[in-house]
Amino acid sequence: MPKLSVIVPCYFNEENIPVTVRELVANEAHFPPDVTFEYVFVNDGSGDDTLGALRRAQSLYPTRLRIVDLAGNVGSYNAIVAGMAHATGDCLAVITADLQDPPELMATMYEYWQQGFKLVIGNRQDREESGISTRLANAFHWLMKHLALRNIPEGGFDFVFFDRQVAGEVLKMHERNSNVFYLMVWLGFAYVNIPYTRRKRQIGQSRWTFPQKVKLLIDSLMAFSFVPIRAISVLGLGLGLIALLYGLYVIGLKIVHPDEPAGWPTLMVVLLFVSAFQMVALGVIGEYVWRGLDAARKRPLYVVNKVFEESPPEAPADADSGRY
Repeated sequence: MPKLSVIVPCYFNEENIPVTVRELVANEAHFPPDVTFEYVFVNDGSGDDTLGALRRAQSLYPTRLRIVDLAGNVGSYNAIVAGMAHATGDCLAVITADLQDPPELMATMYEYWQQGFKLVIGNRQDREESGISTRLANAFHWLMKHLALRNIPEGGFDFVFFDRQVAGEVLKMHERNSNVFYLMVWLGFAYVNIPYTRRKRQIGQSRWTFPQKVKLLIDSLMAFSFVPIRAISVLGLGLGLIALLYGLYVIGLKIVHPDEPAGWPTLMVVLLFVSAFQMVALGVIGEYVWRGLDAARKRPLYVVNKVFEESPPEAPADADSGRY
């Protein structure tokens, strides 16, 4: 009797929880009757009543829901790792709490898992949403595919279905400042890619800010690619060649026109350009050094405040009011 653990990271999802839980439970009808389910909701330090909403939902489905309440906000990827560590299923899936990814796709993913695939990816072929955020997301995944991991699918993904072995390998790495989904692909297991159209968010607002997106891009590139440090080397060699040619030019100019004064503007341009390159180079090297220091500290990726494995003693008064 296979068991499926569905991991749902939650951050300021108080309004989403009732709908999400109801749709996930209803989605069980798409699976064979011998499959059992476990829903691991990870509260990533939400500042609203997400935990309360989860506890109310747990009172309605006490045998299905497990709640991992983290002590503080550690980011969705670390929250997913926490969910993986507390999941007990033979196979696992990760889906967002806002249900922009279709839960019914998990049944098809499960079929591929039964065929022997240890990793099944649902990638965003298209989006119902549009705007600058969509263009930035597409640019991010294009950079990652062409500069870091060439075997990832086009369009990006954060909806995955994977075997217990994949979860175990990811947990053993204790990777910091990385991307847990790219780690799954990096492991090298053959995977199936299922394209889909991502839904428009219906409830609440995304807390995924622009600075967080920039940090994710930097973390992902530096975790899976040597391109930034290699670019510095190539640019440094190029600047060295330019400096050599310019030096020869200056020497030749001095021989041909010994009385001509040196050019102040040219000197300042060269000085500022080289100084700017040095600062950028130091910044990139510093990013790599900081990540090495952060890994050497061996601080935990997350701290669990409490794990709720059973429903509250009594269901809340509004449990039968149709809220869930």
